[in-house]
Amino acid sequence: MTFRALITLAEGIDDLQSVTLIDVLRRAGIEVVAASVEGRRMLTCARGTRLTADGMLVDVLAQTFDLVVLPGGAVGSQHLAAHQPLQQVLKDQASAGRLFAAIAEAPAVVLQAFGLLRQRRMTCLPSASHQLSGCTFVDQPVVVDGNCITAQGSGAALEFALALVEQLCGKAIRTAVAAQLLV
Repeated sequence: MTFRALITLAEGIDDLQSVTLIDVLRRAGIEVVAASVEGRRMLTCARGTRLTADGMLVDVLAQTFDLVVLPGGAVGSQHLAAHQPLQQVLKDQASAGRLFAAIAEAPAVVLQAFGLLRQRRMTCLPSASHQLSGCTFVDQPVVVDGNCITAQGSGAALEFALALVEQLCGKAIRTAVAAQLLV
């Protein structure tokens, strides 16, 4: 079975997080669609890396994904939070019991704003945790709470990506991918 993951991209998203997520998920054999919320495919990340999205989020709204992932970045997270169609994608994902995930600022800025963290254990960039309410902040690199997976920041990007692989594909695939990466 091939799993499908949607990774949302926006101007100002974190470079390391975005590339790590795309790379590790693809190494696991997951079909990754990197979709822009900006109305154009070419984007500039927070540290100046230029990424080309596979397509536009509006063009994949009707598709079903096993996982939807939000990279962080202060500016990128604000752009994601302002994208109304993304809110519906995430709410549908959560209510269907399918996986959704966010790292760094994205849990506090996007998932919190969309009401998806209520009564959940989660983590985010510690400096963004002051924005949280109705959930329990856990000071760990990666936190899995049911179908919601969150991570603290770029230093946890590889562990986060491997946790996503494990949630979708199982421990054996995670172990195999980690071995390829010499983790």
